[in-house]
Amino acid sequence: MKVTCNDTLSVSIHRVFNADLNEHGTVFGGRLLELVDGEASVAAMRVTRSTVVTAAMDHVQFLKPFKLQDSMCMEAYVTGLGHRSLEVFVKVIGEDLHTGKRFLGFTCLMTYVVQDPSKRVLYDELEPCNDEQRTMVSGYERRRQHRAENRQYQQEMLKAVTIDKPWE
Repeated sequence: MKVTCNDTLSVSIHRVFNADLNEHGTVFGGRLLELVDGEASVAAMRVTRSTVVTAAMDHVQFLKPFKLQDSMCMEAYVTGLGHRSLEVFVKVIGEDLHTGKRFLGFTCLMTYVVQDPSKRVLYDELEPCNDEQRTMVSGYERRRQHRAENRQYQQEMLKAVTIDKPWE
């Protein structure tokens, strides 16, 4: 079965408030990551129709800061399909609400896995609808291979990580 990127598109707008800000007067990175994860999970569930869990967030780019009186328009859509996993591209477009000037403030890729091991992604073909989507979808296999290699490296690295209390 085929699905288009637009079929998975999730869009929402968040206005920046004081509670979102860090000591620099810009949106706290952790707050932005929380919002992005929620947005991307909607796109992911549109191709699984079941619960997904966040497996990875990569290619994270904080490009420009979001400030008080800005809005953040989050757009997320699926860019790659596996059997039980999928990739979602997220971009956050800022808008100065006083001037209307828009800017690209953040991008990332999220990997989700279907939580129930007996369920799979519902589609086996993904069709991009515009140039941006074609670019994102065309790079999926390369990114997927890179993630697999990185997981192997991380497993080796984790062997050296201790959980002992260093103060004892």
